[in-house]
Amino acid sequence: MFRFQSIKPLFLHSKGLTTPFPSTLSLKHFSLTSQQHSFTVSYLIDTFGFLPQAALKASKRVSFDTPQKPDSVIAFFNRNGFTHAHINNIVKSIPNILIYNADEKLSPKFQFLRSKGASASDIVRLVNRCPRILTSSLKNNVIPSFELVKRFLQSDQKTIDCVFGSRPFLRYNVGAQNVDMLLDVGVRDSGIGYLFGRRPSILLSTDLREAIDEVKEMGFDPSKINFVIALHAKRALSKSRWDAKVDAFKMWGWSEEMVFDSFRKHPLLMLVSKDKINEIMRFWVVELGWDPLALAEMLNIFGFSLEKRIVPRGLVVRYLIVKGLREKSAKLYTPFSVSEELFLKRFVMCFKEESSQLLKLYQNKKCFQENREDGVESAS
Repeated sequence: MFRFQSIKPLFLHSKGLTTPFPSTLSLKHFSLTSQQHSFTVSYLIDTFGFLPQAALKASKRVSFDTPQKPDSVIAFFNRNGFTHAHINNIVKSIPNILIYNADEKLSPKFQFLRSKGASASDIVRLVNRCPRILTSSLKNNVIPSFELVKRFLQSDQKTIDCVFGSRPFLRYNVGAQNVDMLLDVGVRDSGIGYLFGRRPSILLSTDLREAIDEVKEMGFDPSKINFVIALHAKRALSKSRWDAKVDAFKMWGWSEEMVFDSFRKHPLLMLVSKDKINEIMRFWVVELGWDPLALAEMLNIFGFSLEKRIVPRGLVVRYLIVKGLREKSAKLYTPFSVSEELFLKRFVMCFKEESSQLLKLYQNKKCFQENREDGVESAS
């Protein structure tokens, strides 16, 4: 049985006595409200499979006594490519969408997004991931948010890619304030474009000033791209995840000071996963037998693919050193930094007698792959 709020009684006065008794109008209101409430609950259960308790909770946010409006909203979503599962997700998030006038409230938003290049599937994906866009003001949030992002990403398509990623649509007021804050401290448009393209949630945080001050205190210049990359790293990582990565480097012989100096030189370093740090270190130290401290002078290597670049090239370079075809004192970074074509030309094909063996070694990563998991476990 559903509980309804008690109705405040009207009092009848007779011969000095005060007797509580509901008026006819009050009883009629109670009856209408009760019927409307019950219909909403039944509709949510029958149409969307709500559990009774969830339906009752949702009915506190929306109520209707006929299926006309909710049916029209469902029909609108169906016409625009939304599945029953999509609609169910939207209704559970914002039940009051069922009493919207779809042509007045929803259609203009879809039309705007289509005018900017969003496909039907783009719109379905965006709304399903962030249903709140349906209740956002087109004039005060959706359009200015889109234009704010476009200012820094320069094109509708890049803006669509940003907005339709696995991220919530921008809250314009917060985003605009944070953009102004970054511009005020000297961050360039390209830096803000970097954040929109890779971590727009940073621009939605309410405590961005604290992170900006922290990164500035670390010595980063706001006018340089490294400033926003460092900001990205500091905002993306919790303290525990940051400390875990520092500990991973220390496990392989780096000091804490080396880690922080390396971060200042190359802030992308701390956006590499702890597992990848351990895998690269293990291959470098255990498989190749090289000094882990040497990697502090070639920090870009942590951004390279382990399987496609670091392992095959590392095996070739080790072979050349062992065979005396390359000096141990030669710079290790060069073979890893050049293009594929140049690597093969300078470190494989130029050695006529060894080229077939080097090419086979370069293409064969099976040995490392078989031992990879054991190494990661021992290093973690």
